[in-house]
Amino acid sequence: MKSSLDSLPDALRGLIGQGVEAIDTPALVVDLDVTMRNMQRMAEFAAKHRVRLRPHAKMHKSAAFAKLQLQAGATGLCTQTVAEAEALVAAGVNDVFISNEVLSVPKLRRVAALAHQLKQRGGQLAIAVDSELGLDRLAQAMQLTRASIDVFVEVDIGQGRCGVAPGEPAVALVRQLTQRSSSLRYAGLHAYHGGAQHLRTPQARRRTIVQAAALLDDTRRQLAAADLAPPLITGAGTGTFAIEAASGLWGELQPGSYLFMDADYLANERDTAQPQFEPALFVKSQIVSVGADRAVCDAGHKSHAIDSGLPQVLPLPGQPRLAFANGGDEHGILRPLDTDDGVLSALPALGETVWLIPGHCDPTVNLHDHLIVVRGGLIGGQVETVVPVARGTW
Repeated sequence: MKSSLDSLPDALRGLIGQGVEAIDTPALVVDLDVTMRNMQRMAEFAAKHRVRLRPHAKMHKSAAFAKLQLQAGATGLCTQTVAEAEALVAAGVNDVFISNEVLSVPKLRRVAALAHQLKQRGGQLAIAVDSELGLDRLAQAMQLTRASIDVFVEVDIGQGRCGVAPGEPAVALVRQLTQRSSSLRYAGLHAYHGGAQHLRTPQARRRTIVQAAALLDDTRRQLAAADLAPPLITGAGTGTFAIEAASGLWGELQPGSYLFMDADYLANERDTAQPQFEPALFVKSQIVSVGADRAVCDAGHKSHAIDSGLPQVLPLPGQPRLAFANGGDEHGILRPLDTDDGVLSALPALGETVWLIPGHCDPTVNLHDHLIVVRGGLIGGQVETVVPVARGTW
């Protein structure tokens, strides 16, 4: 994979070609071999089920990984912020969907500028809208350019976050959209149920998505009766995409976390209808202190997000299974899980490496400036490249 190295600090540029042991801690590391397997499995699933794949770039926040996904068959990328979309477009990605509502007038002017930039090179920008005010402000912003923008009406199918209510309210908003300026093109519906992604059993996830699909199908039928049938329905996430694909309603999937995975997704009971994905994102840490019943590593909350729980410790050969406990901003408290006749196993030694699987990959990536990409595994591998993280929350 290719990444621009010009802006890298010398210390990071010097890592390229060195062994994994040269990576200082704490650092965010991507196992490229695992990542490519995850990517290929998802691409094969989408091709087999004849659905479009539009991965969510808010997870990796990287044009380098976005381009790998496009090469593997993705039709485009999703972002959640205007800044994320700008970063991808600046790096040459030509098909971007901002799968979020934007009401800020300054941001919408930036959206219009992005749409113009993409039109100049044959690309296309899309955005989600769930209100009449959103349509009005978007139409006003698009008057600044001769470009057009694809608009997906977001429907709340059960998450209780963004989205117009299904049924008649959604039909009314689509009707409003089709009556706006020709610069706003009705592209279809955006229907994503984030709350279903981490329900632990396949049965619970399936029940939730079946209920969501019933709401969506009723909305689709009402739209068709009003001669407003959606050209495309887009949505789905890493925890449920096989269910959406099997429904016949969703024509495009938006999973993101499958590429790297995290401890929260790994806690889900696997649905055998979906490919199996492996953890590829790790925080490299080292033991900086050892007590009678604990070891302390140098990766605290500044190194990994904890909104979905604490990280898991990846067992290395010869190491005991370790549990991670809250040690504050700069530290993690590690205690052995294994016992021998009631006696705790030996703790890792001072200076020893430990690898953490973050609880939630997206915000963990957002805590770091760079992803250190390794080929050949976490033990014995080499640094392939260093990828800048395009953090963007506005």
